[in-house]
Amino acid sequence: MVEKIVLKGRGIVGGIVEGEALVVPTHIHTSGLQNGVITEVDHPQRGVSIKGKVLVFHSPAGSSDWGATLHENWWSGNGPTALINRKATTLVLTGAIASSIPTVVDLDKDPLEVIETGDWVKVDADHGIVEVFKRH
Repeated sequence: MVEKIVLKGRGIVGGIVEGEALVVPTHIHTSGLQNGVITEVDHPQRGVSIKGKVLVFHSPAGSSDWGATLHENWWSGNGPTALINRKATTLVLTGAIASSIPTVVDLDKDPLEVIETGDWVKVDADHGIVEVFKRH
């Protein structure tokens, strides 16, 4: 039996997509994402690809270039299919809107505590709903 958890939040960029979750519990810096791969030298997930994943992340770090970096990765086919973030920030909003990536923020539960890498996630950003299908 598959455990299903439903989170409710606020959709920023609409769309309904699903895929495997990649949870990044630390910051992703502006300069630390190239060709869909986390490249920050001291990042605990250095070398991990965000391509085609539902990216559940702590927050972006750096300047407003973060949105441009995310868009560049998305445009080249190396971006995530959706973004889930616990809090709407200017950097998250800029990246989501610039890239037209379905995005849900401000969830009723902390997604970093509920979602694990490898969980299957359905993101309904039109309605601000995230369904998590636990992998175990």
